[in-house]
Amino acid sequence: MKIIKKSLVVGLLAVLQVTSSFAQEKSDVKKLDDDQRMEWWRDSKFGMFIHWGAYSIIGGERGTQIAGGGAEWAMDKLDYTIEDYEKFPEMFNPTMFDADAWVTMAKNAGMKYIVITAKHHEGFALWDSKVSDYDVIDKAPFKRDVIKELSEACKKQGIKFCFYYSIVDWHHPQAQGNLYPNYNISQHDDPTVVNPKFPKYYKNYMKPQVKELLTNYGDVGVVWFDGDWISDYTTEMGKDLYSYIRDIQPNTIVNNRVDKGRTGMDGMNNNPGQFAGDFGTPEQEIPDTGIDSDWEACMTMNGSWGYKPSDTDWKSSEDLIQKLVDIVSKGGNFLLNIGPDGFGRFPSESIRRLNAMGEWTQKNGEAIYGASASPYAKPKWGRYTKKDGVLYAHVFDWPETGTLKLHKDIKVKKATVLTDSKTVLKSLATSREVVLEVPMLAPDATVSVIKIELAN
Repeated sequence: MKIIKKSLVVGLLAVLQVTSSFAQEKSDVKKLDDDQRMEWWRDSKFGMFIHWGAYSIIGGERGTQIAGGGAEWAMDKLDYTIEDYEKFPEMFNPTMFDADAWVTMAKNAGMKYIVITAKHHEGFALWDSKVSDYDVIDKAPFKRDVIKELSEACKKQGIKFCFYYSIVDWHHPQAQGNLYPNYNISQHDDPTVVNPKFPKYYKNYMKPQVKELLTNYGDVGVVWFDGDWISDYTTEMGKDLYSYIRDIQPNTIVNNRVDKGRTGMDGMNNNPGQFAGDFGTPEQEIPDTGIDSDWEACMTMNGSWGYKPSDTDWKSSEDLIQKLVDIVSKGGNFLLNIGPDGFGRFPSESIRRLNAMGEWTQKNGEAIYGASASPYAKPKWGRYTKKDGVLYAHVFDWPETGTLKLHKDIKVKKATVLTDSKTVLKSLATSREVVLEVPMLAPDATVSVIKIELAN
């Protein structure tokens, strides 16, 4: 009996110690103001989006059918019932998944943060969820916590770990679409559908899962939501969820899809300040001009977010580098997507493009990271970025004349090729423009950068 009592006391002390330690850890977190909280993200400019789940096994195909659009919508586009689709999580065994290798590829590409689809619309969770058994530990033969491994790899390599979570859930019985006889998943787009059980899903399933992701995997840089378009999800839920997240991790950043304010694929809120969220989310497009608030363009390398071998329409490395520059010149971030296959491998086409972007950012990153939007209109030959009294001219179309025409208000103190500081360029100011003498051959085959130190 004494031994039992002693064990109970020791156990209780251990629990109290852990609880005290956790409380101390929470109280030690310095709550940053909004500018401080957003600073790392604003400086990072370039991140990796990863769409990965049971749909990665399917690759957007079912027999002779090929899903239109993104392969991550296979459950919907290929008309799977819940019962039919469940066999894919039961097959999910990506033995070639290597979190360290994934993070290394992102880091070498010049990316500063990673956003992984912890749960996409299919409802299958990539972590060990205690709220549900529809996850990678309980349902799949893989039996490894993907989120844990990736978060640890990010921390080890100095990359910010972030996660995506879908408000939509095509598997959960209380989520929209599953209540109706012979339901079609596409009913989530029907504004006349009312699901009286969705608030229970939100309260008892969705929020607890988000809490798991925020409390079990260390600091989270960004919580990235999607599925805000469904009629059952309300702006009241969005505001509640935003506050809930910030209470758990005060310094995390949350995208605007946590609420109901965005106007469509342009991703920006139509009434700034009325809706919750820290940044806008243009999807598959780049605004024509800069925006007076924080934003991040998310984009695929081909046409699909999830792995889709039939989609061979890949953007070129040059195009992706120019898109990065274009986005930064307008004050935004670039979240570029990868769709690993069912084995856990990045497509070779993606790897080649990541390598090319890494070679460019390694040489020219000074003109990207921490840079602010261009103070001038877009020049015909490329884009401008600015940082600390320096203007960077990113030249897409290198002039054959040996002269580069700059905006007339630019006051040049010194101009050099960024990758060759010894190459000083002569400048001449006229009433209409500033002319730089540049080498006849472009210093870089994709985007060449001129560093212009500005006179006071």
